[in-house]
Formats: sequence, structure tokens, C-alpha cells
Amino acid sequence: MTSPRPDGPPRDNVLFVHWHDLGRYLGAYHHADVSSPRLDQLAAEGILFTRAHATAPLCSPSRGSLFTGRYPQSNGLLGLAHHGWEYRADVRTLPALLSESGWHTALFGMQHETSYPARLGFDEFDVSNSYCEYVVERAVAWLKGRASAPGHPEPFLLTTGFFETHRPYPAERYDPADPAGVDVPDYLPDTPDIRQDLADFYGSITVADAAVGELLDTLAETGLDRSTWVVFLTDHGPALPRAKSTLYDAGTGIALIVRPPLEANIAPRVYDDLFSGVDLTPTLLDLLGVPIPTEVQGLSHADNLRAAAGDEVRAEVYTTKTYHDSFDPIRAIRTKEYSYIENYTARPLLDLPWDIADSPPGQAVGPLVAAPRPERELYDLTADPTETRNLLTESATDSDVRAAEEIAGDLALKLDDWRHKTNDVIPSDFAGSRISERYTQTYLSIHGRPVTSRSGIAADRGIDGERSGKTNTHDE
Repeated sequence: MTSPRPDGPPRDNVLFVHWHDLGRYLGAYHHADVSSPRLDQLAAEGILFTRAHATAPLCSPSRGSLFTGRYPQSNGLLGLAHHGWEYRADVRTLPALLSESGWHTALFGMQHETSYPARLGFDEFDVSNSYCEYVVERAVAWLKGRASAPGHPEPFLLTTGFFETHRPYPAERYDPADPAGVDVPDYLPDTPDIRQDLADFYGSITVADAAVGELLDTLAETGLDRSTWVVFLTDHGPALPRAKSTLYDAGTGIALIVRPPLEANIAPRVYDDLFSGVDLTPTLLDLLGVPIPTEVQGLSHADNLRAAAGDEVRAEVYTTKTYHDSFDPIRAIRTKEYSYIENYTARPLLDLPWDIADSPPGQAVGPLVAAPRPERELYDLTADPTETRNLLTESATDSDVRAAEEIAGDLALKLDDWRHKTNDVIPSDFAGSRISERYTQTYLSIHGRPVTSRSGIAADRGIDGERSGKTNTHDE
């Protein structure tokens, strides 16, 4: 059901489905060992983004950029919401912007942008439980109610947030895949424990995939698929060493699938252009005919999505990490050919967040990643797509070193220019570490919780020990 504009053309609906910690672990992204038939079909019917990147490799900063079109240093979400980080007072979110423009906006399930969901601008929300079964039950009933409403109700934005595929993966909730059939990434040792861990992860993917199928079936049964943009995405890479909490491709590369309304007559295709998390809000606003606010820092890809061709919207994406479980400032620029990373404090090769450090992969690689991290990293993405050979330290000849330094120098200038334009100020190691500790302590004291090293508050996410099979105390 398309809602007519009072003085203009019809206005489309939007259904968001967002998951945790998935990266690109779907069959549609050439993971033949993953069972995700409903999302693979969605990709076949829509637009599959192959070079979409989160602005940050952890939950709150990434989601903040997705739903505001602004970088973390601009919108204020430099760290995790359950560590006390919040949007700045002047920030307007996508649901708030659409609500102001006549859309009815609703959220069921997961959000991790704030401890106060009323601030997000939704007209209605239920964040009491973010497991996919509950979220889909609420969303299906809501969609059927909209479809059967008399007259022409206003267009809607419905956001469905799944806790999946975040750790843990209890077997009583998620039937594991066959460990013998998983493909172990090159950056992990191939051990029985790691195979089982990946199999557990894959099990959660399959369960959540089926839940997405229920939403898609409801759109088809009600006819809402004719007027609804379906947007599926995740926040960052999987909870594995050298993925989540890093600025490598495995950390910031995200699944993004957009299926246009059937009435739009936009052909399915693969979209190979670079796409940043800050581009999502302006792109959707543009597709819906809503003006893009001047404070939005992302770029619209709407024209390229409507047409099968067009000039590339951006030549590079910028990614950032400042606060996760500790102060760990990193910035990066990524083109189709190279990735260049700057590390601003002395840290080990990988500063593993708690949920990864406690996992079988984290325990396996922990002793191997304690060496000092280089200040700069440069990777040739054509020859080395998994970013394992730093050209600034491992080039074979003097001429190779000079060539690498020249490329790094050009990318460093662009990165520095972006940092200045976005007012990206990185505190000293001493100050940043104290800020990280103080934010967490203040947040926990406000909410009447003891200050511990484990501050991922499960209750804030609609998750508790009884429903998950174990107490979830891990971070995003």
C-alpha cells in the first residue's frame, strides 16, 4: 500500500532488518558453507553491495553513522552506548527526519545507539526483547495491521533489530552447522574448537535468516512489497580475531542488500562501488524524496541505484575506531586498490575485545598477537585482499619500499584532510584511557550497577540469562 503525498507522488515505505556481528557471512557473499537461503534470495531480487563498509568496527559508533549520516566524531558516538556514550544534542536520526516528513516510524528489537531509546525519534518502539523470534512476531502483526488499515495511512519506516548473530551461540537456541563443512579463515588456526565455534556462529545465521523470511513473506502476502524498500544490513564484521574491532576488511566490511519496491521497476544487480555507513541515511532520504540536511556528511547513491550505471559516488571510504573495551585510536582510508591504516598509540597487534578474547578463536591467537603494532600499515587489496602483508615493513626491494611510501604518503594526506574536515581530535593515550574508564564508571553508577570489567549490560538489549541459555556479559 503506497501512501499518496498530499500534494505530490506516492511515498514508499521502508523495512529495515539489521543484525549484529555478521560481516559478510552469507551465501550471497560467496560463503558457500553458510546456509542463508532467504537472504540469498533477497540479494538475487535486489541490489547486493559488495564494497559497503561500516565507519567503525564496533556496534554503537557504526550504527550511529548508519542512522545519522555522520561520522562518530561528529555525532558523538565514539564508543559503546552501554559504556555511557550518547549522541550529541543536535543530532537528528533517520527515524526522526522521516517522522518529521510524514512517515510513521516504529522500532522492534535491538538498537544500540543510546540507553534512552525515546531519544531516537521513533513514533513507537518495543525494545523489551531483541531475539529474532520475538521481533518478527511483533513486526509481522504490525505489518498486517498497517496493510488492513482503512484508507491510506501514512507511509512507514519499520526497523527490526535482531540480537543475532552476536555471541553467545547456545546450542539450545541455534542448531550448529556441521563443523567439518565450515571454511576456516586464513587468519585463524584450523582446530576442532575453532571449527565448532564457527559452526555455532553459522547456526545463528540460519535461524535469523529464517526469521527474515517470515518478514519477507508477510510483505508479499499483504502486497506491501509493491511499495516497500527492504534494507538488510549488519553493523560490522564477525566476532573473530582480526575482524570485529579492527579496520581490516573483515572488521568494517558489511553485508548490505537493498530490494526496491516492486512498483519501482528497478532491476536486480550487484553494486561494486564503495559505500560508507554514512551514505545510508542520505541515500534513503534521496530515494524517498526527503531533503538531505546540511549536517549529513555521507553521500547519496540514489541516482546510481535508480539507474544501472553512473559515475562512482566516492573514491574512498574512511573508517575509525577510538573506544571499544579500551582506548584504541585507529584511523584508515580504503580505496578499491589499497587500504592505509594509522595506529596512534602503542598497542599489541590485536587489542581483542572481551567477547573475542574469551572465545576459542581468541584464546587460540591471543599469544600470537602480543607483538607491537606498527604505526602505519599499507595493503595492496588486489594482490593481498585479506591484508596480511604490510607493504611498509615487508617490501622486498628498495624500489618497492619507495613505491609503498609514495602510495602511503598520498593516502595519508587524504586521511589527514578528512580528519580536519570532520573535526577528528584524538586525545593522548593518558587522557583517552582515563576518558574510557570514566565514561564506563559514570554510566554504571547512574544505572546502579557495580563497576566491573564486564560492562556489556544484557538487560539493556532485551536479553537475559533465562532466554539466552546463559548470562550474556559481552560487549558489542
